[in-house]
Amino acid sequence: MADKRDYYEVLGVDRKADEETLKKAYRKLAKKYHPDMNPGDESAAEKFKEASEAYAILSDPQKRQQYDQFGHAAFEQGGGFDASGFDFSDIFGGMGGMGDIFSDLFGGGRRQRNPNAPMQGANLRTRVSISFADAISGCTRNVEVTLKDECTTCHGTGAKPGTAPKICPKCRGTGSVTIRQQSFFGMMQSTQPCPDCRGTGKIIEQKCPNCAGSGYTSSKKKIEVTIPAGIDDGQSIRIREKGEPGINGGPRGDLLVEVRVASDPNFVRQDMDIFSNVEISYAQAALGGDLRVKTVDGDVIYTIRPGTQSGTRVRLRGKGVPSVRNKDIRGDHYVTLTIRTPSRLSEEAKEALRHFDMLTGNTLNSPTEEEAEPKKKKKSFREKMKEAFDVD
Repeated sequence: MADKRDYYEVLGVDRKADEETLKKAYRKLAKKYHPDMNPGDESAAEKFKEASEAYAILSDPQKRQQYDQFGHAAFEQGGGFDASGFDFSDIFGGMGGMGDIFSDLFGGGRRQRNPNAPMQGANLRTRVSISFADAISGCTRNVEVTLKDECTTCHGTGAKPGTAPKICPKCRGTGSVTIRQQSFFGMMQSTQPCPDCRGTGKIIEQKCPNCAGSGYTSSKKKIEVTIPAGIDDGQSIRIREKGEPGINGGPRGDLLVEVRVASDPNFVRQDMDIFSNVEISYAQAALGGDLRVKTVDGDVIYTIRPGTQSGTRVRLRGKGVPSVRNKDIRGDHYVTLTIRTPSRLSEEAKEALRHFDMLTGNTLNSPTEEEAEPKKKKKSFREKMKEAFDVD
């Protein structure tokens, strides 16, 4: 025992550490050095074993008292560390998959599902595509899915008529088996689904010829889906009990229909609001006037204010997307106004624009020579010397 490190040093805690501190320290080391996380690393396996041994001793008040008094010598007569019977599930419960690993590894005593208890069937998923306009107003669509139904020949037992499933002799109807094996931690046990009955607890010796022992038959069916107004791209609609059939009398699963909404060339959606761009002429921007704007509810008339600048955004209240939960609540429609510059003009139109420009700032004409700042001529070296020394 002279080669063993101090248990407190192994866990990296003070000798006065409380139970919670010990647990946190061990959990951190166990996650880091567990053999499943470090396959083939013997050094990690040894560190994991060392940490497990230290925690098993220090977490037991009686063993900790013996260790504090006599050190490792207190356990020399007992043959060393034995992990059998130690409940690691308390340490790793609430750690998701990590907790399951340790609970299985050390036989933490998790409850096993009763294979004969009613269970809800699995959910099915499918997809449907609709237009942007249908997403705003709502619609109905038919989807085709393959559904399983109870076999009419065996009535769901999976056994040939006149026969019945038998209790699995390997697991005795529990659907699971316990495996025990010796390791460097001591005797460990894990619970696994029975390989003979695949966790059902029953063996079908003579399978039903109609369903091949599955207890179900499959067929394609059309289901009408009501798509609410305001649904967004990627959202799903749940149709209750249109999924896989339940087990042992359990309810059917659900059908989840994902809705794909096509894009629209005129509108862009953001949550419950809609955005679009509308071009206006320079005359409309300068003088104002009525403008026809396309919305998801049809065209509306908007009055442009005189002097409107390009890039101005106007708001059409209540012309956006309706709420899925309440169609009376709607978002808004935001329209960005951009001034359209004509690319082709007649000579008469050009002359009119030149006259307009002359009246509003004369930006098209270049300054006259008198208006322009005269350019300064660069002086020669001779001229600079003449000015410096006042020499003729």
